[in-house]
Amino acid sequence: MTFLVGESCIKCKLGDCVEVCPVDCFYEGPNMLVIDPDECIDCALCEPECPVDAIFADDEIPEGQEKFLELNQELSQIWPVITHAPTPPPDADDWREVKDKLKYLER
Repeated sequence: MTFLVGESCIKCKLGDCVEVCPVDCFYEGPNMLVIDPDECIDCALCEPECPVDAIFADDEIPEGQEKFLELNQELSQIWPVITHAPTPPPDADDWREVKDKLKYLER
């Protein structure tokens, strides 16, 4: 099992999850964070820290978010690793409740 970051993180990128990760498996893109599933140790510390409920176990992927397992794997190989919470976008609060954000993902 591994954890992954889903659609709710797009354009929010709050980063509370990064601060509790003991193995530095988070990677930062232009407007989203992802988890490297090969580095994740399944500790589950990040999941309750996410204020937008964007993190979930790979065996509990919500319907419609299955693509994010593949996206986390792919993007963690090209984005830089981060060890501290990034500065969220200035409009992050405006995006917290928005659904269907995949089209806004910047690679």
